[in-house]
Amino acid sequence: MSSADPLLSVILAAGIAAVMCAVLIISLVSVRKPTTPPMVVCSALIAAALVVVVVVPPSDVPVAAGIPLTALGIAAATIGGNPFTRRALDIATGNRVRETEDGGILIIASHDADPQNARTLMRGGTVIGYLERLAAVIAIAVGFPEAVAAVIAVKGIGRFPELAEPEARERFIIGTVASLLWAGVIGAIVRLSLG
Repeated sequence: MSSADPLLSVILAAGIAAVMCAVLIISLVSVRKPTTPPMVVCSALIAAALVVVVVVPPSDVPVAAGIPLTALGIAAATIGGNPFTRRALDIATGNRVRETEDGGILIIASHDADPQNARTLMRGGTVIGYLERLAAVIAIAVGFPEAVAAVIAVKGIGRFPELAEPEARERFIIGTVASLLWAGVIGAIVRLSLG
């Protein structure tokens, strides 16, 4: 693998920035009600961008191209991870777990089908997810992926009391892995794109 020449590097950086912009726009449109087709398109765009930066790594990307690429990458990872993660959770749970507006989940005891007796667990999941992805993508983009372990540890400690319920454990594991996978891949793309 040889590095790209300076002009090709700028073109590649602009292309990657365009991909991040497209992912961000599709994600923003999908954030209210995530469905599979837009998330497949976003995933395919991200996978293609990753292949490009691995096969033809840009070198000496000018600051004028690097700043927008980085900003769009961070935004696409942070915001785009929401519909991606929620769709992954819906697929994994078969849509049988209801979300609250703040990203928590409603747990109804199996012996009591009355929704009035539901308990809310894992409140604040949406905000925590945004912060988790923001920290992960920045850590990877700046070359400090070890910080992701600290993010996972803090999240695990904070959620530990709520993980007694099987639905909460399942959602915690799947949501964390999907969220960090999304942010990690985009962080790697940004890192590799900057040379």
